[in-house]
Amino acid sequence: MLGRKAFTGTASFRVNGELVESDAQPATPLIYILRNDLRLTGTRFGCGMGTCGACVVLIDGQPTPSCDTPLWAVENRDVVTVEGLGEGAPHPVQESLLAEQAGQCGYCLSGMIVSAAALLERDPQPDEQAVRESLDRHLCRCGVHNRVVRAVLRVAAAAGESGRGC
Repeated sequence: MLGRKAFTGTASFRVNGELVESDAQPATPLIYILRNDLRLTGTRFGCGMGTCGACVVLIDGQPTPSCDTPLWAVENRDVVTVEGLGEGAPHPVQESLLAEQAGQCGYCLSGMIVSAAALLERDPQPDEQAVRESLDRHLCRCGVHNRVVRAVLRVAAAAGESGRGC
C-alpha cells in the first residue's frame, strides 16, 4: 500500500495527550479502538466510509474521519477526540453550541465540534463562508447546521473581542 510503513504488531500513539498502545490488527479502523477499547464514545459511527463526518477526530491537528483510518496510520501520531478538546473544561465551541441551543439528536455534533475547533485553531476569526465550508462534509439529520454556524461565529467574535484565539 502506498504510504504504509512497516507495522510491528503494536501501535503506539497519543490520544488526548496520553500514550496508548494497541495490539489490534493493523487494518482495524481507529474508531473501533477509540470507542470499544478506550471507551471514548463521543466519536460517533455514522456511515463507515468517511463521508458523513460523524466520526471526525483530529490527527496531528487535521480533521480526519476515524471510521476509515486504519490503526497503522496513527502510529506515532497525536489523536484528539471531542472528549480531549477542552483540556478539563468545555471547549469554547462546546459552550457556544449550548448557548445557541444547537444540539438536537447529537449524531453529527461531535464531528462538527472537532472540525470547528480545528478551523478556529487555523483561523481564529473565520467568516461565515469559511465556517460553512469547514462544516460542509458533515451530514446532519435534524438540520442544526445554521445554529452550529452561528455558534462557531460566536466563538470567533468572542476571540476577536478578547484578542485571543480559542
